[in-house]
Amino acid sequence: MLPPRELVRLAARHGVRVLAITDHDSTDGLREAMAEAREHEPLTIVPGIEINCDVPGAEIHVLGYLIDWETEWFQHFLHAQRQERRARVSRIAERLTELGMPIDPAEVFALVKEGAAGRPHVARVMVKHGYVKSVREAFDRYLHAGGAANVPRRRLTPLEAVEVIRRARGVPVLAHPGLAGRDELIPELVSAGLMGLETYYPEHSAAQTALYRDMCTRLGLIATGGSDFHGPQIGHAAHPGTPAIPLAVWDELRAKAGEARRGAP
Repeated sequence: MLPPRELVRLAARHGVRVLAITDHDSTDGLREAMAEAREHEPLTIVPGIEINCDVPGAEIHVLGYLIDWETEWFQHFLHAQRQERRARVSRIAERLTELGMPIDPAEVFALVKEGAAGRPHVARVMVKHGYVKSVREAFDRYLHAGGAANVPRRRLTPLEAVEVIRRARGVPVLAHPGLAGRDELIPELVSAGLMGLETYYPEHSAAQTALYRDMCTRLGLIATGGSDFHGPQIGHAAHPGTPAIPLAVWDELRAKAGEARRGAP
């Protein structure tokens, strides 16, 4: 959860050529990231979004790349999503109080510089108060899906998320399918307009990477990748640029974006 300028500088130091900014339910960091990237050419910023979705028994994330992020309707949509996130933080704080770990929601919101408040911010406050030793422990013990302190919030279905991203003339991609564990949903999502799978991912095994690369070839999807970097000691990678992703993916992504724009409503 680095500020956009710091994230761009870190990515540049690690040799990243193309950096997608895909905050949850927010594009607030994009302008600052794009401004900083101009000081680190040839680094390119890809405007994106990540939308949390629910399916029975699991949570699925859908990424949107090269979206028309400045359109009024899309910003209204994101505002509504963030408002529900704030309400959820308050409900989680109430649950933590019931469990003997009181936190003030204001502490959580104070951590949010760009993006939207969520469970990682709650976890950081829990660490600050000494309730847990790490963000990972907070999730493993309390905040994971079905955890004692986790409470649901209204989410879109994956089909609705794909529809929103296509309406925004972007490229919808199923995030980290190996973690989602719902491969049976992929054909239906493809029929609805899904255009890619996040194939190169820090927590995918070599077998999973090969599986999703083959699936992309078979279904005509783009095999994207990302670090899912959320900041030092938070998230799934030590720094942006892990794992290494073929630069050719950027050309394929732009080609898919052209298809998305031609087919947008």
